[in-house]
Amino acid sequence: MFKTRLLSGIVLVIIAFLTIYSGGYVLWTTLALVSLIGLRELYQVVKCEKNPLGIAGYLAAIAYYVVLLAASGNFQLQVMVFIAALVAVMAVYVFSFPKFKSDQVTMVYFGILYVAVMLSFIYQTRNLEDGLFLVGLVFLCSWGCDTCAYCVGVLIGKHKMAPKLSPKKSIEGAVGGLAGAALLGALYALAINRWGGTTVSPAEFALICFVGGMISMIGDLAASAIKRDHDIKDYGKLIPGHGGILDRFDSVIFTAPVIYFMAMAIM
Repeated sequence: MFKTRLLSGIVLVIIAFLTIYSGGYVLWTTLALVSLIGLRELYQVVKCEKNPLGIAGYLAAIAYYVVLLAASGNFQLQVMVFIAALVAVMAVYVFSFPKFKSDQVTMVYFGILYVAVMLSFIYQTRNLEDGLFLVGLVFLCSWGCDTCAYCVGVLIGKHKMAPKLSPKKSIEGAVGGLAGAALLGALYALAINRWGGTTVSPAEFALICFVGGMISMIGDLAASAIKRDHDIKDYGKLIPGHGGILDRFDSVIFTAPVIYFMAMAIM
């Protein structure tokens, strides 16, 4: 299992690097497809992945990505799509009543924001000035924090952080993860200044990764909470050893918009 997880993780990192480096249509298309797969995984939880309610969610996500491509950075248009999505989902709900339950409607609409909109900030961060380097922070503070937290937790973890939700996570691991994320952010800044021709501040990158690391933990636990609430182990089996898209990108989903807005505010 460990070997499978390691190999698939390496492949995933290579794919992520190539798509992010390419940017533009390649990154946009990849994120749109990943979002649709993630939506399907989430909709499976409430048995809406194939019915009209789920289809309305898919179409709303596609419409959002089309607007994102045509007018990146225009948040008014993005909000308009999100409002139109609510109208569409509710229309399916009321005109097919009582076929669907309110919790299914809530999950379908929630999924558009939770998966499609949040992941889109990877593309939006990539489009910023120095976006090629900034977008790396999304994955650095998410997967870096997770790796550091795991290592520290295994070595010295004693106090459980969320015993009922994730028994293996410890407070010591969380502290180690945040410290590791901040350190990785600073080292990353020094590296790209040295070889990437940038002049970014290591302190700013450390701060961004520290805050992003905190948010990534919430994202990780939030995805686990939904799974526990619906008594499922993994969202899918797409990534061998990891599960589905939502199992691997649960922290990235929360971190992406945080990195975008922090980069806009600090840098």
